[in-house]
Amino acid sequence: MPIAPFKIERYFAPREFTARYMLSGSDCESFTIAELLELVPGAQAEFQDHWLGYTETQGAPSLREEIAHLYESVGPDGILIHSGAGEAIFTFMNSALGPGDHVIVHYPCYQSLFQVAESIGCEVTRWETTAQGGWELDLNFLEDSIGDRTRAIIINCPHNPTGYLMNSDRLEAIVELARSRDVLLFSDEVYRGLEYDPDHRLPPACDLYENAISLGVLSKSYGLPGLRIGWIATQNARIRENILMFKDYTTLCNAAPSEFLARMALRVGPHILRRNLEIVMANLEILRDFFSAYADALRWVEPRAGAIGFPTLLEGGVDAFCKDVLAGEGVLLLPGTVYDEASCELRIGYGRRNMQEALGRLSAYLDRR
Repeated sequence: MPIAPFKIERYFAPREFTARYMLSGSDCESFTIAELLELVPGAQAEFQDHWLGYTETQGAPSLREEIAHLYESVGPDGILIHSGAGEAIFTFMNSALGPGDHVIVHYPCYQSLFQVAESIGCEVTRWETTAQGGWELDLNFLEDSIGDRTRAIIINCPHNPTGYLMNSDRLEAIVELARSRDVLLFSDEVYRGLEYDPDHRLPPACDLYENAISLGVLSKSYGLPGLRIGWIATQNARIRENILMFKDYTTLCNAAPSEFLARMALRVGPHILRRNLEIVMANLEILRDFFSAYADALRWVEPRAGAIGFPTLLEGGVDAFCKDVLAGEGVLLLPGTVYDEASCELRIGYGRRNMQEALGRLSAYLDRR
């Protein structure tokens, strides 16, 4: 099917693995296979004995059982394993949406959350948020935008790329709007577990609403993107079955070693999340000082969750700025124009241990500038 280029991926492709410093990564500090297996007694021997045959299309039952522990209203049968979050988004939209359907999308956002729907022939309304408004979601806009052809509302919280985190009252209001209009609610929750205040953690949407679909992945909060394991959790049996049938035409099933390692990671999930949150919080303190020192050049709405922020460049174009920083200091930033051509923002990632070194090079550039 015809679909527009994925701007983030096309921007990163020639730069991500050659830049000296990655200061725009959306994931947390990763692990080696040995480091991960050491966290689970007996896992090394079990991994060597793991069978390399086909896995179930829905995902290994043992992995789905581990993931189901993250939810209250969805058991293993309500979990569908995918190759990362990208495949999960793709299969959901192609199995739940059709030409002429109307979709409302929290914006700015990860491109596939609206681009796949547009490629299917859906009408997409961008539920826009701004730095000036604290990236807050306007519920009146949502209510006014829902029409007779509205099939799905797409939300992302904790948010990529801003770090915005709505409160529970706002989420419940969105759920009630979706329920009252019999609209699907697709909730991208890939940064869940990285809330700076655990009391602010939202319940999964799939636990609140029978027609909600929660998206999870091991790439972001857990820092394990190389496993390529994501999932969908939902109470809606018809949606699950339609996604499964569509998945027969994509990956069919996941890699057996990845599913095994994902299960091991989730068995020690709280430990991994604590470790990654410690890195994020330490880096956040450094960033607070950085943005205070360079308040004449950059301003941000401080995130409340996740490992990325979306500061505003106060003067000049973000594309030229990111290009110059990469050329002069080897630091890779992501211009906000990959989200919106009119953006004055750029994405900074702070989930990795070498962030302070990379930030030092950015400071050197700003001092010269």
